[in-house]
Amino acid sequence: MAQTVWTNVAEGKTIAYPDTVVGTDSHTTMINGLSVLGWGVGGIEAEAAMLGQPIPMLIPEVIGFKLTGKLPEGATATDLVLTITQMLRKKGVVGKFVEYFGNGLLNMTLEDQATIANMAPEYGATCGFFPISQATIDYLTASNREPERVALVEAYAKAQGMWLDPENDPVFTDTLELDLSTVVPSLAGPKRPQDRVLLTEAASEFAKSLAGEFGKGGEASKEVAVAGTDYSISHGDVVIAAITSCTNTSNPGVMLAAGLLAKKAVEKGLKVQPHIKTSLGPGSRVVSDYLEKTGLQPYLDQLGFNVAAYGCTTCIGNAGDLLPEINDTILKNDVIGCAVLSGNRNFEA
Repeated sequence: MAQTVWTNVAEGKTIAYPDTVVGTDSHTTMINGLSVLGWGVGGIEAEAAMLGQPIPMLIPEVIGFKLTGKLPEGATATDLVLTITQMLRKKGVVGKFVEYFGNGLLNMTLEDQATIANMAPEYGATCGFFPISQATIDYLTASNREPERVALVEAYAKAQGMWLDPENDPVFTDTLELDLSTVVPSLAGPKRPQDRVLLTEAASEFAKSLAGEFGKGGEASKEVAVAGTDYSISHGDVVIAAITSCTNTSNPGVMLAAGLLAKKAVEKGLKVQPHIKTSLGPGSRVVSDYLEKTGLQPYLDQLGFNVAAYGCTTCIGNAGDLLPEINDTILKNDVIGCAVLSGNRNFEA
């Protein structure tokens, strides 16, 4: 497990140094949320590192991203990271480091930081780093790191100038700024993570895409009967709904919110339509544990969000097949269906 600060004995002296990691998963950057510098590499680079070889790199530009204020009620870390992704893609940060700073970090949990760091590949940066702060210390303590190690992390960070200082802005190659209070519920689509759409404008944006990109504006209300069933589907109908991806399914804030929403839906007698394929891919077995212990998993199960797997699922195309009759209807009638997922990747296939 990450320690954030390691120690090593060399020439009779104990040396402390920051934790780093490279991994063959592109979302290795999630560890940046714990103030550990890391990013994804190729298999050969990873093997070389395991054999004791250094990872060669050019010193990158570092883009500072200042976060101020506090997220409003109803907005989540997911809405925030989609906003950040839109801003950074517009800026252009490929091959660069991004470091977050500002008093907004004081109002964020470490899990929210991890959500933002996770999507560094989507906003194009090599990494999205967060400085060591009280959130880091609280997480290390809650996850049962040794008290001596936790104390070392705090003392080392403060002595080395690596502790979050919300009153003083570091010097970067360039900076961006976002007031967290301006973040609103959003989704991204229809194809790219940076194509952020306000939730309130989702229907109108889909209508624009249907007409402009697919040339089917005149067919918006067309319904097609699904053979062998008593229902029909039309353009814009959701055919896949997936709670998935490492971005969101390791964040207890949004996972418990999903469970509570499912509970309310079941209690009000709501049901998922038969043409929608549902799935749940928890970020770890810990997530399943707290969904079970809070009594929320049964409600998710009743809506069809049963645990499908622990790992990459719908966001990398591992959604599995739709029902044959749904699949045939879509293909034969060129229906433009939709997938709604909590995943980090919706790149065009």
